[in-house]
Amino acid sequence: MGFIADPLYTPSYQVVGDEVAVFDTAKGTIRVQLDGAGAPVHVANFCELASSGFYDGLKFHRYVPGFVIQGGCPNTRDMTPAEVAAGRVGPTGRPGTGGPGYRIRQEFTTNPNNAHVDRALAMARSADPDSAGSQFYFCLGPQHGLDSGYTVFGTTLEGADVIGELRAGDVINSVRIEHSGN
Repeated sequence: MGFIADPLYTPSYQVVGDEVAVFDTAKGTIRVQLDGAGAPVHVANFCELASSGFYDGLKFHRYVPGFVIQGGCPNTRDMTPAEVAAGRVGPTGRPGTGGPGYRIRQEFTTNPNNAHVDRALAMARSADPDSAGSQFYFCLGPQHGLDSGYTVFGTTLEGADVIGELRAGDVINSVRIEHSGN
């Protein structure tokens, strides 16, 4: 019998459109305006995960200078920053291979704001376009080669300097969702 993929997850969070993600990291605070109009599934999913505390205590696990800083893998939760930075395999698996246990549909083909500009927030995925879950990245410079394959769902408002200082192993203390009141 052939492989049957799990159905795509549909978040229950109702996007208001003024969501701001506030990342409290080891290097400082980052505030990101989420794009609920352009990427409603990604924003709803991210808000659900952040509100549940999913990201609290995770580490950034991938740093490629001039490209991206990536986090959101639950496999980093029970690892020390040094273990993550060294690329070790943790008790629940290799950093960069974990997720929330489901996947969401891509929105890069429907998002009119899907531009990987400097410090844009986007969702990582595997080879399947509909495989994003919890891992995200910040662009370290424009990365327009990613526009046609990865969903951008936020624009950095504050903390661009913090993003530039982040490295693999740095801790995400928490991510909380605020409303800008627009």
